[in-house]
Amino acid sequence: MFYYLSQYLMQETAQTELGAWLSPLRLFRYISFRTAGAAVTALLISLWLGPRVIAWLKALRFGQAYVDKAEEAGGLTARRDKRGIPTMGGLLVVMAIDLTALLWTQWNPLVVLTLVSLIGLAGLGFYDDFAKITRQSSQGTTARIKLCVQTLLALFIALCLWWLPATESLITEVMVPFNKHPVWSGAGAGVCLTVLTIVGSSNAVNLTDGLDGLAIGCTLIVTAVFVVLTYIAGNVRFANYLQVPYVAGAGELTVVCAAIFGAGLGFLWFNCHPAQVFMGDTGSLALGGVLGIMAVLIHQPLVLLIAGGVFVAEAGSVMIQVSCFKYYKRRFGIDKRVFLMTPLHHHFERLGWYESKVVTRFYILCILCAVFALATLKLR
Repeated sequence: MFYYLSQYLMQETAQTELGAWLSPLRLFRYISFRTAGAAVTALLISLWLGPRVIAWLKALRFGQAYVDKAEEAGGLTARRDKRGIPTMGGLLVVMAIDLTALLWTQWNPLVVLTLVSLIGLAGLGFYDDFAKITRQSSQGTTARIKLCVQTLLALFIALCLWWLPATESLITEVMVPFNKHPVWSGAGAGVCLTVLTIVGSSNAVNLTDGLDGLAIGCTLIVTAVFVVLTYIAGNVRFANYLQVPYVAGAGELTVVCAAIFGAGLGFLWFNCHPAQVFMGDTGSLALGGVLGIMAVLIHQPLVLLIAGGVFVAEAGSVMIQVSCFKYYKRRFGIDKRVFLMTPLHHHFERLGWYESKVVTRFYILCILCAVFALATLKLR
């Protein structure tokens, strides 16, 4: 909105004395300026809305008044009881992102797809959180329903990109890190990779959201990587120099990433230990899905595996644990597990690590993954 308003004012006053006074409005043409503006705006909106949203959620009693069965079985509830803290705090993040993006971006199909998907996944997460609260149980929406909705949304995005001539190559060509040329051509593989990236990222962040500040902090680090990657992908000179795919319009995703970073930073203010509000599935499913969508839209879906290494480890620990348990139970009739408890952050809690230590060390690992992901720009 700011971009269009500034260009309109400059055009209307170009031949007048007022036009000279309004010349600083040309700054809105630069993505770098709007990126900085979006980050600050989203941060201020989050900090301003935060206490109001928390008070509203408390008034509605949208808090966790039950004990998670998995944590109770793992003996974690004796160390930390977080009942009564409001959940669905992801509403704060989503509102700040959408409002900021509408104000600062130059709208294009990539931005629209991203923001619509953010709202859709937040709606799915809200439904899941609401089901948990009304039932006062850790069991909300069934995994099958969540996977179906996520898959349908991912298929919709893939088909939209395939249908638009400008973005068709994002689906028909498969790019991998450390390689400057596509390694596979074909819509089938591209659609499958798109679905796996979006669905996998959404659920991986959701599984990471178990400790105060863990999921949102790691999301901020990965988002910082995508601020760089989207800017490069949308700049033809940088893209050619670094030999990465150029995607017309991807520069505007940098502004969206800045909005995610600012909104997430504001949310972390209230979510850091001891948390005043939880993100819930409302935020984790939406933010995870958007990271996957960003990776697809800049033609680098597999780079997300590197940048989001912590998310991959969290999701991988759950898959390994479940697979191992089922195999030994079915074949030998014994209860055998690889980890003391999953997702992975709970394993370290069971080892005796304090919550703040787990979160800080996961931050460090996430930063290392982020640096390695950025290194892929030159290792080609």
